[in-house]
Amino acid sequence: MTTRSNKLTGEILNGPILPLLLRLASPNVIAFLLQSSVSIAEVWYVSQLGTLSLAGLALVFPMYMLMQMMSGGALGGAVASSVARSIGQGAIDRGQALIWHALILALTGASIFSAVYFSLGDVILIALGGQGDVLLQAKSYALVLFTGCALIWITNILSSVYRGMGNMKYPAVLMVLAVIIQIPLSGSLILGWGPFPSIGIAGAAVSSILSALIVTTLLLLPLIFGNPLVKLRIHSLRLEVALFRDILKVGLLASLSPILNVFTILCITSLVSRFGPAALAGYGIGARLEFLLIPLIFGIGAALTSMVGVNMGAGKLMRAIRIGWTGAATAGLLAGFIGMVVAVSPSLWVGLYTEDPAVFSAGSAYLRFVGSAYAFQGIGLSIYFASQGAGTVIWPVAGAIVRVFVAVGGAALAVVTLGYGITSIFILVAAGMLLFGCINASSLWLGAWGQVRK
Repeated sequence: MTTRSNKLTGEILNGPILPLLLRLASPNVIAFLLQSSVSIAEVWYVSQLGTLSLAGLALVFPMYMLMQMMSGGALGGAVASSVARSIGQGAIDRGQALIWHALILALTGASIFSAVYFSLGDVILIALGGQGDVLLQAKSYALVLFTGCALIWITNILSSVYRGMGNMKYPAVLMVLAVIIQIPLSGSLILGWGPFPSIGIAGAAVSSILSALIVTTLLLLPLIFGNPLVKLRIHSLRLEVALFRDILKVGLLASLSPILNVFTILCITSLVSRFGPAALAGYGIGARLEFLLIPLIFGIGAALTSMVGVNMGAGKLMRAIRIGWTGAATAGLLAGFIGMVVAVSPSLWVGLYTEDPAVFSAGSAYLRFVGSAYAFQGIGLSIYFASQGAGTVIWPVAGAIVRVFVAVGGAALAVVTLGYGITSIFILVAAGMLLFGCINASSLWLGAWGQVRK
């Protein structure tokens, strides 16, 4: 495996960019596409329980995705970047020590999420519009999720270690395994198939935690007993402030982007809830596609983080920038295609989950407007991940801040102050997405990565 890893490092530093990007990204993209079937299946299962259960799931889903984006995207991307830059510098011992630091940060992040939910969870859910049976449904799901969330954090961090080494296939294979486990298990626990009891939407959370336990075990085994380029060794267990700082200098700032993105979703959720449970359920169906788009772009972004990180570590700035542009174009085309399909025919997505006219109308309106801006979401997110590899995320975070002002501030003004309808919310969400992509692309064009090397 070490020989293959050394060969891959040479390709990252000198090989043709697009073929290598597609080769590295393909396992992730395929795995995330398959993983999206878990969310699709879970929404369908929950939809069989009724609109109130569907609305309850919509309340918690943004917090679940925030945890996924923080652990797999922000901190995970920072870990992958640190490991990749260590490999680019030829500092393998440093890369091995980084694994221990990453695991400690994963447990810290999980503890923070659990503490926040168990101290402020009810307040958050009520602020988002949760009331009565909708609130009870949301709480049953969140209780299980945030009790076992440490396994989700560790799974995502260890997967990022592999991606930092350029090994995209093994984490992708395990993601497919998780899909195979979760889809039937979620259905069994949510709806009570066969010998399983029906525990409602909490079954989806139980399924997520159990599959994370299995995947975490399978990620640890090769790092301990195998022969990857970077190994998990007891003698590498030395805690250094410099290594924590190397991860956190990217990870902390990068965390602002998913926080702001999910803050946007939470605020929009609260505004949409003013129009009733049917509108909330329809918006939840539409917005879930956007959340599924994020991990799909992450499939490309994970490859970009590794490729850019190795080249930046080796001092090859211009090649790193070319990799960034190639990834942005690829992600923009993929996201844009998906967006145009659902914008033109929203029934292809919304119709999977509901026949209720009011729910269908809200979900379709969301996709018509926001789907048209998905290309900019793809461009913005891919440059965000590539910027993690470069070791700087200042401009992607600035783009996320602008997006909040436009989407949240604008929607609140339109609905609360001016009394406009739900359509105005969706238009402003799309406008914020467009600006996010443009700002990130402009930062790459204007040389933001070059500042890292000065």
